[in-house]
Amino acid sequence: MIKNLFLSLVLATLALAARADGLQQLERFLQEVRSAQADFTQVVTSPKRAGESVARSKTSRGRFEFQRPGRFRFDYARPFEQTIVADGETLWLHDVDLEQVTARRQQDVLGSTPAALIVSGTSLRELGTHFELQAAGQAEGLEWVQARPRQGDGQLQQVRVGFRGAELVRLEIEDSLGQRSVLSFSGWQTNGGVPAERFRFQPPPGVAVIRP
Repeated sequence: MIKNLFLSLVLATLALAARADGLQQLERFLQEVRSAQADFTQVVTSPKRAGESVARSKTSRGRFEFQRPGRFRFDYARPFEQTIVADGETLWLHDVDLEQVTARRQQDVLGSTPAALIVSGTSLRELGTHFELQAAGQAEGLEWVQARPRQGDGQLQQVRVGFRGAELVRLEIEDSLGQRSVLSFSGWQTNGGVPAERFRFQPPPGVAVIRP
């Protein structure tokens, strides 16, 4: 019995040592995944107003694609059609219902955003210039990383990133107004050569283009 107990303790210790924490999973994701695409569901929950018993929430669904460094695309299909494209120089936001496109310089807006955690850097050292990163333990079967922007004057408060192995499963985003956004990813296809034209955007004819 003593021998079996000792063997169990050894195996448990080895299992704990082998299990990578969230920072190691993030590093692996940054280094190994050069391009990818996945389906996503986003749930945005607003703080309860006076007199409200339940917080208001909105659910959106769509497709996410990225290619390092710095190129990504969100196609929101439901409930409202919207496209966000970063081509490496410009961040485009196309609101189909409003027939409006907003274009901003990517380097001005991407630095300390949740998207930067996924697509901008190729190492923890690079991300560390914009975020304070720390392992946040295990919960819900995922290894978590907590990221806080180093510049505290923006709207973003913190991001929690959940991994299962090297697979990104969830982003939990909190802003300074108390709004919470959770993106859940599924059906990842990694390093499959997402076409470069997916990250090129041409405003449709007749659509108003705004450059703040």
